[in-house]
Amino acid sequence: MRKFAVIGLGRFGGMVARTLAERGAEVIAVDKDEKLIEEFKDIVALAVKMDSTDEEALKSQGIDQVDVAIVSIGENFEASVLTTALLKRLGVPVVITRASRTASHIQERILNLIGADRVILPEVEMGKRLAQNLLISNILDYIPISEKHSAAEIRAPKKFWGEKIGDLKIREKYKVSILEIKKVSGEGKDVKVEKINYLPNANDIIEKGDIMLVIGEEEDIERFSKEE
Repeated sequence: MRKFAVIGLGRFGGMVARTLAERGAEVIAVDKDEKLIEEFKDIVALAVKMDSTDEEALKSQGIDQVDVAIVSIGENFEASVLTTALLKRLGVPVVITRASRTASHIQERILNLIGADRVILPEVEMGKRLAQNLLISNILDYIPISEKHSAAEIRAPKKFWGEKIGDLKIREKYKVSILEIKKVSGEGKDVKVEKINYLPNANDIIEKGDIMLVIGEEEDIERFSKEE
């Protein structure tokens, strides 16, 4: 099981921590706010009040042993820089840092220079997601992952209904991978997720109403989403 650290439990960091934990990941959640730590202590594996710019404190909680760290400190750019640099010095393989809402490309460049493996610019990411959702009706949500790769939630095309994943040869034909399939009931605002099939296998059958989470290059996702 992969281990994650989420540093900063505001709206963005809190959602990341909660979603990772709900999907079975081991999560260490860090914040300086005691109220937020209380809120997350029963959700994640470990919630700890801590100053993330303290190297010894990070090591004492095993954050140097995680696979991925997400830094979401918000508007405190200095703390984001120091925390990102410390995490890389401690040997964390992947560090993803969220820049402030008003971040410039200079701030992005600084974070990249000190070792951030990915810098999230909220305004840019949201703009890209909105544009993709408006352009392609089958895409329910769109999440940029890197410069070329993205993840997207897509309604199962009618031509896939009743077919086994293996028979559809989705990876070979479209160059995208299915990470999960949501079985849902209801329509519109009344849609309810009944079951989530994580990493479905070749014998799993796609049914009417299924929502697929796929990952791949942007142009491949767009081509896949246009199937009817």
